[in-house]
Amino acid sequence: MQSSNTQFELIRQSATIAIADRILALKASGQNIIGLQVGDPDFSTPPAVVDAALKAMQDGLTHYGPSRGYLDLRTAVAKKLIRDEGITYDPASEILITHGGIHAYYLAMQSILNPGDDVLIPDPSWATHTNMAIMLRGNVIRVPAPAENGFIPFFESWEKALTPKTRVVVLNYPANPTGAYPTREYLQKLQDFAAEHNLWIISDEVYGSLYYEEKPTSAAAIRGAKKRTLIVNSLSKSYAMTGWRVGFLAGPAYIIENALKAGQNSITCVAPFIQKAATFALTDPAIQDVTANMRAAYARRRELVLLLSHELESEKVLVIPPQGAFYFFLDFRLLKMSSLEICERLLDEAGVGLVPGAAFGEEGEGFVRMTIAASDEDVEAGFRKIIEWAEKQ
Repeated sequence: MQSSNTQFELIRQSATIAIADRILALKASGQNIIGLQVGDPDFSTPPAVVDAALKAMQDGLTHYGPSRGYLDLRTAVAKKLIRDEGITYDPASEILITHGGIHAYYLAMQSILNPGDDVLIPDPSWATHTNMAIMLRGNVIRVPAPAENGFIPFFESWEKALTPKTRVVVLNYPANPTGAYPTREYLQKLQDFAAEHNLWIISDEVYGSLYYEEKPTSAAAIRGAKKRTLIVNSLSKSYAMTGWRVGFLAGPAYIIENALKAGQNSITCVAPFIQKAATFALTDPAIQDVTANMRAAYARRRELVLLLSHELESEKVLVIPPQGAFYFFLDFRLLKMSSLEICERLLDEAGVGLVPGAAFGEEGEGFVRMTIAASDEDVEAGFRKIIEWAEKQ
């Protein structure tokens, strides 16, 4: 029987996962592969956080918990937001605990998006931002964010993309895959644009604590922005807790009420022992030192790559210093190859796993994403292999 068309047929599978599957197969066959493709910290979750979860389980917190999230965790999130972003949220009504950052983004979209609404998303950007909007029956309009403008859309591109059906602007700064983020002045202008056209802004700030230049500004920290902005965040990157799947959504109380309904009917609640571990992670002073050390390690590896790029003096690969996150978006456009071919050949011929830039949109074609969330040794060895391979083409 012929299947009916669904929105899911418009969604592409994750290129990151596809590359990871190939790498696993090659490793299983005995090949030595340097994996620089995954956006997962190479650090272990701080042992004290693990101990907090274990204690919570031993104390019997292994059943259902509150669907909104424990108040002590919501309070910890509120304190983080005022400490790090200067934004005040009511933990009782304006914060919802979610099953990771992706779930927070899903709940945000569910709460404000109607079928057929237009969603403006920069290109390149993380594929899930686009895929989730399509899953929820939205119509995605990609807004070019070219390398020539620091991977930030020219402002007139937002204006050109606007339609009568535009409902949402999606931001992710620092960005995956580029590490770019705009100035406060740019965000103010974008918020004024959103206010003029009655638009929502969803701001994915999962990489917000990972920056190497001036601290990025939260989209909700702009004057008058809080009432039309939803913040998506998680503990995955900043606390090396990717597998714990715990995040949060912050926004106006009536939107959080809608998101709560969507959460209750999708996951019920985040595991209570995970919530207790997250509370500990956000509030224990020693854990904040651990996360600061992680950022320092990423900064060191970033500098390592930049020094190597000067040493190796490649004529084929342009290395753009990321402002934040833990990726380099390497420019291979001089090779005149597709990013998929580049990644496949680098994997087969040089033994380095990377992600093709085309997985992040049309503006990513000719680029390749390389993580520095790997050991110093792997970052150096992998980058040397990348440049050596490119110079032979």
